[in-house]
Amino acid sequence: MTFRASLTLLAVAVVAACGEPDQAPSAGSDGAEAVEGGGNFTPRVYERNFVFVSPEGDSVFFVPWFMQTVEESDSVMREARGWLARGEDWEGFFAERWWTPPTREPTRILPRGGLQLLVGEGDAIDGILFEEGRRTLEVIMGDAVASWTGARGGSFDVVRGSAFLADRRVDGLILEMTRASATDGPRGGDWAFLLSGDSAHFVLAADAEHGGEVEPVYRAWGDDASDDELQWPDVHIAWTRTEAFPPARRDVPVSWRVTSEDGELTGELEATSAELQSGEGPGPLLPVRGLFVVVGTLTTEDGRFPVQGLFVHERR
Repeated sequence: MTFRASLTLLAVAVVAACGEPDQAPSAGSDGAEAVEGGGNFTPRVYERNFVFVSPEGDSVFFVPWFMQTVEESDSVMREARGWLARGEDWEGFFAERWWTPPTREPTRILPRGGLQLLVGEGDAIDGILFEEGRRTLEVIMGDAVASWTGARGGSFDVVRGSAFLADRRVDGLILEMTRASATDGPRGGDWAFLLSGDSAHFVLAADAEHGGEVEPVYRAWGDDASDDELQWPDVHIAWTRTEAFPPARRDVPVSWRVTSEDGELTGELEATSAELQSGEGPGPLLPVRGLFVVVGTLTTEDGRFPVQGLFVHERR
């Protein structure tokens, strides 16, 4: 199957699996703590994403969980999505959107249906559990490995972790990322979590979406066997090849070239499979979210690293 054909089939599968979201309830109905007082209200979007990654020979096993809350004038929209990916096979097994009354803590993520959370001190997420019938999937957080802060205040934490599927345990790494943005301002841009076996891992994150008045600037971090802190504050990522995604009437990137301003980080990435979803909007261009399994190489002063991982592309 060609890569273009696989994009089309995956897009159809996602739309069919999502179903219709719940309707927004009136404020005060779900037992959530309502926000008091008036004043100027600037809605914000809060993202909290978890990506479990484990190399499996020539392929990679992923469990991405994406959580989002959006403040509205009289409610909070919440969304949670979960996927499984092995090589070129993607399955979206959880997709829920619901509304709760306004709250003083919109960043707090909540359980929903088959999605349950293990919460530790300070609302830290220690694990994410999914159970539906006889099917179970657990992602358990372990020891911290690295932690970085983005230019706009977002955080990127890498921890050791394990995924449990029925009676099978898979060990790997988990990226937990959080970021926030105002709904009337630039939104956070594309990002990636890349592994080079057990020797190194890298995070790339853009300060804004592609297609705006100013091209996004990426920041990159790395952790390898050296004692040096690997950080590149000014990185350009060019799309070297795109594919049409008709449901959103947009082109999406499928290969990338990475170059830091100081020349100390370079690389090439290529998508091997993708999970694409188009959103709703007035058109003609619709929102799109793409989760790409990528392979390639990154070269730093410490050497050349073959990498594989997840690249996330969004246009809202």
